[in-house]
Amino acid sequence: MTTMITTFRRQAETHPFLAGWLAFIGVLLGIGVISGAYVFWYGLEVTNLTNNVPWGLWITVDLSAIALGAGAFSLSTIAYILQVKEFEKIARIAVFVGFVGYTSAMLALLMDIGRPDRFWHPIVFWNIHSVLWEITMCVIFYSTVLVFELAPSVLESKIVTERLGFKRGPALAHLMHRFTPFVSIVGLGLSLLHQSSLGATYGVLVARPIWFKPSLPVMFILSAVAAGGTVTLAVTIFYENMVHARQIARRLRNQVAMFAGLMTLAYLYLKLWDFLATSYYSHLPSRVADQNLLESVTPYGVSFWWIEIIVGALVPAIILLSPRLRRQDSLIILAGLLAIVGVVANRWNITLSGLIVPMDWSPGTAELFPVQKYSPALSEWGVAIGVVGYALLMVTLGLRYLPLFPKGDHVEHH
Repeated sequence: MTTMITTFRRQAETHPFLAGWLAFIGVLLGIGVISGAYVFWYGLEVTNLTNNVPWGLWITVDLSAIALGAGAFSLSTIAYILQVKEFEKIARIAVFVGFVGYTSAMLALLMDIGRPDRFWHPIVFWNIHSVLWEITMCVIFYSTVLVFELAPSVLESKIVTERLGFKRGPALAHLMHRFTPFVSIVGLGLSLLHQSSLGATYGVLVARPIWFKPSLPVMFILSAVAAGGTVTLAVTIFYENMVHARQIARRLRNQVAMFAGLMTLAYLYLKLWDFLATSYYSHLPSRVADQNLLESVTPYGVSFWWIEIIVGALVPAIILLSPRLRRQDSLIILAGLLAIVGVVANRWNITLSGLIVPMDWSPGTAELFPVQKYSPALSEWGVAIGVVGYALLMVTLGLRYLPLFPKGDHVEHH
């Protein structure tokens, strides 16, 4: 670690942009550490979370980070289970992005659970009737899978082989790589389980009719696969521009873009029919009441149609599926940024929409119970900023020090 910091310091001295970038990340991490220490010292009372609205900004960050890491299991499935060999060239960066996403989510959860010293309770005290318990176990096991899949990149890095002197790293990495197809199958099952269960968590809240529908788990999977693939491709293209050399062939780039674009269209198709089936063609009084109440006290209508659907999904799909548009690096990176915006908006809408609506079976709840209001406290914003800083630092270090792309004749210089 000391050697890595020394190297970064030398590079920062000769590259002003890198120095500024690291300083920016340092500020984000500083805000996060101070905010986290404040919350740990005084407890969740310093947040705006309550018993009525127990999930807020941190859960939004958690769900978004997990979704953006979904490129790991989807692209690995194509590469190692469906045996599309060309996709193996982007599988490592997909796993790395997945690892960053899941560890970022764990940081958010560390703050959100209130008693992080009891993180081990779900492992020992099983509650098989709880969807949250199933999600917890899947996240733990899938994170282990990601560590196993990322380990070969670490073992083959120059830090391990040269600076730490572990010459057998590449041989061990090659041995671990032989188990990749089996590990990918396990990872696929675990990831599908918990991605869908996250959506089911809101669906089992029967007293909140707005999300009581079986389509939500499927939409969680599709949105995660679409956004995860888009972000993985965007990170790859961004890195290519940083090093001024192509890391993946043009054909693979088009294939990944097509895959992510089609997944986005599938998500939009299901989203449209879900809206039509639950809010247009049907008339469930409790759901209509909740929908009207939600739109009257929040900007849900604007954020749903303009940010989540048009900006966060439709525009990226157009970029990814258009041969002319996806040839431009800047537009691919833009699609990745918009996909992040769309996922965050979706997770925020679903989380807060399911909680600020009063929980009751009877119609007319707006007159019977007050609307549950929530806005993140400064401590919550500070922790969220720190998590973003951690993710940016991990991406920076990974792209700089890990062999995330295969070497050889597959690239051309800009």
